[in-house]
Amino acid sequence: MRAFVRQLRPALLVFVALTAICGVVYPLVVTAIGQTAFHYRANGSLVRRNGALVGSELLGQTFTAPGYFHGRPSALTDTPIAQVSGASNLGPTSDELAAAVRQRVTAYRAENGLPATQLVPVDAVTASGSGLDPHISVANARLQAGRVATARGLPVDQVMALIAHHVDGRMLGVLGEPGVNVLRLNLALDALRSNQ
Repeated sequence: MRAFVRQLRPALLVFVALTAICGVVYPLVVTAIGQTAFHYRANGSLVRRNGALVGSELLGQTFTAPGYFHGRPSALTDTPIAQVSGASNLGPTSDELAAAVRQRVTAYRAENGLPATQLVPVDAVTASGSGLDPHISVANARLQAGRVATARGLPVDQVMALIAHHVDGRMLGVLGEPGVNVLRLNLALDALRSNQ
Protein backbone atom coordinates (compact mmCIF):
# COMPACT_ATOMS: atom_id res chain seq x y z
CA MET A 1 0.00 0.00 0.00
CA ARG A 2 2.90 2.32 0.83
CA ALA A 3 4.40 1.85 -2.63
CA PHE A 4 1.06 2.68 -4.22
CA VAL A 5 0.77 5.96 -2.27
CA ARG A 6 4.36 6.89 -3.16
CA GLN A 7 3.58 6.42 -6.86
CA LEU A 8 0.15 8.04 -6.69
CA ARG A 9 1.38 11.31 -5.15
CA PRO A 10 3.79 12.30 -7.99
CA ALA A 11 1.28 11.17 -10.58
CA LEU A 12 -1.40 13.42 -9.07
CA LEU A 13 1.05 16.35 -8.82
CA VAL A 14 2.00 15.98 -12.49
CA PHE A 15 -1.68 15.70 -13.42
CA VAL A 16 -2.57 18.88 -11.51
CA ALA A 17 0.48 20.76 -12.86
CA LEU A 18 -0.20 19.78 -16.48
CA THR A 19 -3.90 20.57 -16.11
CA ALA A 20 -3.03 24.02 -14.76
CA ILE A 21 -0.45 24.70 -17.47
CA CYS A 22 -2.27 23.20 -20.46
CA GLY A 23 -5.83 23.88 -19.38
CA VAL A 24 -5.52 27.32 -17.76
CA VAL A 25 -2.21 29.12 -18.27
CA TYR A 26 -1.65 28.27 -21.96
CA PRO A 27 -5.22 29.18 -23.10
CA LEU A 28 -5.07 32.45 -21.14
CA VAL A 29 -1.71 33.41 -22.65
CA VAL A 30 -2.82 32.55 -26.21
CA THR A 31 -6.10 34.43 -25.72
CA ALA A 32 -4.26 37.48 -24.36
CA ILE A 33 -1.85 37.48 -27.30
CA GLY A 34 -4.71 37.05 -29.78
CA GLN A 35 -6.80 39.82 -28.24
CA THR A 36 -3.83 42.18 -28.04
CA ALA A 37 -2.02 41.57 -31.32
CA PHE A 38 -4.84 40.23 -33.54
CA HIS A 39 -8.04 41.61 -32.01
CA TYR A 40 -10.02 41.84 -35.28
CA ARG A 41 -9.14 38.32 -36.43
CA ALA A 42 -9.39 36.74 -32.96
CA ASN A 43 -12.97 37.93 -32.71
CA GLY A 44 -14.11 36.41 -35.99
CA SER A 45 -13.22 39.16 -38.51
CA LEU A 46 -16.67 40.63 -37.99
CA VAL A 47 -17.76 43.32 -40.44
CA ARG A 48 -19.89 46.21 -39.20
CA ARG A 49 -21.67 48.93 -41.15
CA ASN A 50 -22.93 51.96 -39.28
CA GLY A 51 -22.46 50.05 -36.02
CA ALA A 52 -24.57 47.08 -37.15
CA LEU A 53 -23.08 43.63 -37.62
CA VAL A 54 -23.45 42.57 -41.27
CA GLY A 55 -21.33 39.42 -41.35
CA SER A 56 -17.87 37.94 -41.14
CA GLU A 57 -15.09 38.04 -43.72
CA LEU A 58 -14.51 34.36 -42.95
CA LEU A 59 -17.96 32.97 -43.80
CA GLY A 60 -19.76 32.99 -47.12
CA GLN A 61 -23.16 34.59 -46.96
CA THR A 62 -26.26 34.32 -49.08
CA PHE A 63 -26.63 36.91 -51.83
CA THR A 64 -29.27 36.10 -54.45
CA ALA A 65 -30.40 39.50 -55.79
CA PRO A 66 -29.19 40.32 -59.32
CA GLY A 67 -27.43 43.47 -58.07
CA TYR A 68 -25.07 41.50 -55.84
CA PHE A 69 -22.18 39.15 -56.51
CA HIS A 70 -23.03 35.57 -55.58
CA GLY A 71 -20.74 33.25 -53.63
CA ARG A 72 -19.97 29.59 -54.16
CA PRO A 73 -22.81 27.09 -54.03
CA SER A 74 -23.27 24.89 -50.98
CA ALA A 75 -23.31 21.10 -51.25
CA LEU A 76 -26.09 20.85 -48.67
CA THR A 77 -28.37 23.64 -49.80
CA ASP A 78 -28.79 25.79 -52.88
CA THR A 79 -27.24 28.79 -51.14
CA PRO A 80 -24.60 29.13 -48.41
CA ILE A 81 -25.97 29.78 -44.95
CA ALA A 82 -24.12 29.68 -41.67
CA GLN A 83 -26.44 27.14 -40.07
CA VAL A 84 -25.78 24.48 -42.73
CA SER A 85 -22.21 23.43 -43.44
CA GLY A 86 -20.62 20.35 -44.87
CA ALA A 87 -19.53 18.51 -47.97
CA SER A 88 -21.56 16.27 -50.25
CA ASN A 89 -19.24 13.23 -50.05
CA LEU A 90 -19.70 12.73 -53.81
CA GLY A 91 -16.49 11.72 -55.56
CA PRO A 92 -15.17 12.87 -58.94
CA THR A 93 -16.64 9.80 -60.69
CA SER A 94 -20.13 10.35 -59.26
CA ASP A 95 -22.88 10.69 -61.88
CA GLU A 96 -24.94 12.64 -59.36
CA LEU A 97 -22.13 15.20 -58.90
CA ALA A 98 -21.62 15.51 -62.68
CA ALA A 99 -25.35 16.12 -63.16
CA ALA A 100 -25.40 18.76 -60.40
CA VAL A 101 -22.41 20.55 -61.95
CA ARG A 102 -24.02 20.51 -65.44
CA GLN A 103 -27.20 21.94 -63.93
CA ARG A 104 -25.26 24.67 -62.12
CA VAL A 105 -23.31 25.56 -65.29
CA THR A 106 -26.56 26.02 -67.22
CA ALA A 107 -28.08 28.11 -64.41
CA TYR A 108 -24.92 30.23 -64.06
CA ARG A 109 -24.82 31.01 -67.79
CA ALA A 110 -28.52 31.88 -67.84
CA GLU A 111 -28.32 34.05 -64.73
CA ASN A 112 -25.34 36.01 -66.03
CA GLY A 113 -26.48 36.25 -69.67
CA LEU A 114 -23.52 34.23 -70.95
CA PRO A 115 -23.42 32.28 -74.23
CA ALA A 116 -23.61 28.49 -74.15
CA THR A 117 -19.96 28.32 -75.22
CA GLN A 118 -18.69 30.45 -72.31
CA LEU A 119 -16.38 28.53 -70.00
CA VAL A 120 -17.53 28.77 -66.38
CA PRO A 121 -15.04 28.98 -63.48
CA VAL A 122 -15.02 25.81 -61.42
CA ASP A 123 -15.70 27.68 -58.16
CA ALA A 124 -18.99 28.98 -59.61
CA VAL A 125 -20.44 25.49 -60.03
CA THR A 126 -18.78 23.30 -57.39
CA ALA A 127 -19.25 23.47 -53.66
CA SER A 128 -16.38 23.71 -51.23
CA GLY A 129 -15.77 21.30 -48.38
CA SER A 130 -17.58 23.55 -45.93
CA GLY A 131 -19.99 25.23 -48.32
CA LEU A 132 -19.18 28.54 -46.63
CA ASP A 133 -16.24 29.91 -48.63
CA PRO A 134 -16.16 33.71 -48.37
CA HIS A 135 -14.18 34.17 -51.61
CA ILE A 136 -14.83 33.59 -55.28
CA SER A 137 -12.25 33.55 -58.05
CA VAL A 138 -11.47 36.74 -59.95
CA ALA A 139 -12.77 35.08 -63.14
CA ASN A 140 -16.06 34.27 -61.40
CA ALA A 141 -16.45 37.87 -60.23
CA ARG A 142 -15.67 39.24 -63.71
CA LEU A 143 -18.30 37.01 -65.31
CA GLN A 144 -20.90 38.29 -62.83
CA ALA A 145 -19.93 41.95 -63.39
CA GLY A 146 -22.27 42.48 -66.36
CA ARG A 147 -25.32 41.25 -64.45
CA VAL A 148 -24.45 43.33 -61.39
CA ALA A 149 -23.75 46.46 -63.45
CA THR A 150 -27.05 46.14 -65.34
CA ALA A 151 -29.06 45.54 -62.17
CA ARG A 152 -27.49 48.57 -60.47
CA GLY A 153 -27.43 50.85 -63.50
CA LEU A 154 -23.65 51.20 -63.34
CA PRO A 155 -21.07 51.10 -66.13
CA VAL A 156 -19.43 47.68 -66.39
CA ASP A 157 -16.00 49.36 -66.27
CA GLN A 158 -16.81 50.81 -62.85
CA VAL A 159 -17.83 47.38 -61.51
CA MET A 160 -14.71 45.79 -63.02
CA ALA A 161 -12.54 48.45 -61.34
CA LEU A 162 -14.27 47.69 -58.04
CA ILE A 163 -13.48 43.98 -58.50
CA ALA A 164 -9.83 44.77 -59.26
CA HIS A 165 -9.63 46.91 -56.12
CA HIS A 166 -10.98 44.08 -53.94
CA VAL A 167 -8.77 41.22 -55.14
CA ASP A 168 -7.00 39.46 -52.28
CA GLY A 169 -3.63 38.13 -53.40
CA ARG A 170 -2.04 34.80 -52.66
CA MET A 171 -1.26 34.07 -49.03
CA LEU A 172 2.43 34.76 -48.37
CA GLY A 173 2.69 35.63 -52.06
CA VAL A 174 2.69 31.99 -53.20
CA LEU A 175 -0.11 29.98 -51.57
CA GLY A 176 -3.51 29.61 -53.16
CA GLU A 177 -5.08 31.70 -55.89
CA PRO A 178 -6.14 35.35 -55.84
CA GLY A 179 -9.78 35.76 -54.88
CA VAL A 180 -12.47 38.29 -54.10
CA ASN A 181 -14.26 38.43 -50.76
CA VAL A 182 -17.95 38.49 -51.75
CA LEU A 183 -19.17 40.29 -48.61
CA ARG A 184 -16.57 43.07 -48.89
CA LEU A 185 -17.26 43.51 -52.62
CA ASN A 186 -21.03 43.69 -52.11
CA LEU A 187 -20.61 46.20 -49.27
CA ALA A 188 -18.43 48.31 -51.57
CA LEU A 189 -21.22 48.20 -54.17
CA ASP A 190 -23.72 49.39 -51.56
CA ALA A 191 -21.32 52.19 -50.56
CA LEU A 192 -21.18 53.30 -54.23
CA ARG A 193 -24.97 53.66 -54.24
CA SER A 194 -24.97 55.72 -51.03
CA ASN A 195 -22.19 57.99 -52.37
CA GLN A 196 -24.08 58.82 -55.57
